[in-house]
Order: sequence, then structure tokens, then C-alpha cells
Amino acid sequence: MKIDHLGIAVKTIGESIAFWRDALGLENVHTEEVEDQKVRVAMLPIGETNIELLEPTAPDSPVARFIEKRGTGIHHIAVEVDDIRAHLSKLKSEGISLVDEEPRIGAGGCLIAFVHPKSTGGVLMELVEKPAENAGSKE
Repeated sequence: MKIDHLGIAVKTIGESIAFWRDALGLENVHTEEVEDQKVRVAMLPIGETNIELLEPTAPDSPVARFIEKRGTGIHHIAVEVDDIRAHLSKLKSEGISLVDEEPRIGAGGCLIAFVHPKSTGGVLMELVEKPAENAGSKE
């Protein structure tokens, strides 16, 4: 396993990307809208991981609610796994609280599922299984 990305909730990608680009020299290599989650994402590689900027596309999106309640900032930590279903099954059998008991499609066509912060010491954790053709890549 490895950290796939750090999800950062932002009001707008356009305004937020300036810091990452200008101050740190990171490049936005991929932007897409994930309609199911009512969010637009921008991926900026940094070392072997990514910074994922998350911009809500609707006021009722989970990211919009997060920003309203807590402000902008780190939203989640995503860990890449080889077999997301096996990990979800193991976590569930250990009594870990899951946001998603079944994986769903996320950015880049990855299978994703979230682990509830009440089971992780207050941190929203995302499990990510990349499509076979992208496994191990940065996008």
C-alpha cells in the first residue's frame, strides 16, 4: 500500500491552484468532474503521490458541506490498495465503520470507498483501487 493522494477541499480550483503551481512548481496533470460526488478534481503529482484539489459543483455535495462546516483544507487521505473489496471485507469484519460498504467509481476510473472518520481517529480515509491499466501510475 501507499498514499495515493491527499484530498484538499477548495472553494475553486482556479484560485487555489496558483499556490501549488507558483509557490511549489506543481503541474495540474488531470482535471475532471465526478458527477456522482458533485465535485471537480485537479491532480497535481508530488513525488510518488498527488495533491487532489476538490471543488464542489453543487451546494449539497459532501465537499461543499465539509467547507461550510470546517472551511477549506485537508479533506481526506487516500491509500492505494490492490483489492478494494478484500480490504472493505476485512475492515467490516473488524467492526470498522465504513462510509461505503461497496466500492464506487471515482476520479480516473478508480474504484473508491471511504472509511468513516470515527474509526480512524478523525481522519476521512479513502481506499483507491486503480484500473489494471493504470495501477501504480500517478494519474
